Amino acid sequence: MIRPPAALLALAAALAACDRAPVVQTEPRQLVPPPFEYPEDLWDAGVEGKTVLRIRVDSTGRVDSVRVATASGHKGFDSSAVAGTDKLRFAPATRDGRPVARWVLLPVFFDISPAAAAAARDTARPAAQDTAGS
Repeated sequence: MIRPPAALLALAAALAACDRAPVVQTEPRQLVPPPFEYPEDLWDAGVEGKTVLRIRVDSTGRVDSVRVATASGHKGFDSSAVAGTDKLRFAPATRDGRPVARWVLLPVFFDISPAAAAAARDTARPAAQDTAGS
């Protein structure tokens, strides 16, 4: 029996894959407001910053792993960002309509804006703003 060359077999497999329907995937979508606490000492000092987290959203929409991908330069911001992830809830990522786990980057912005400053007068611990998107 004559065996076709490996390249020919690979080409045949690639062509067969082209006949299949494309895989439809979605990214996780955040469902709850940002739960991140602005560290009081950094707030009082007027310090702003951004921590980028690498989080794994499981197939139920909960964060099951977190790492600091880009540190803010302030341990307080980084610690607060990591601590807040246990309160995050997402609509999970999907692959062909089925929920799947997915790693994503989540930027957490600690920003003292006029609105945040007004809120600080009314509460003991103002929340940081998170512009992670959906």
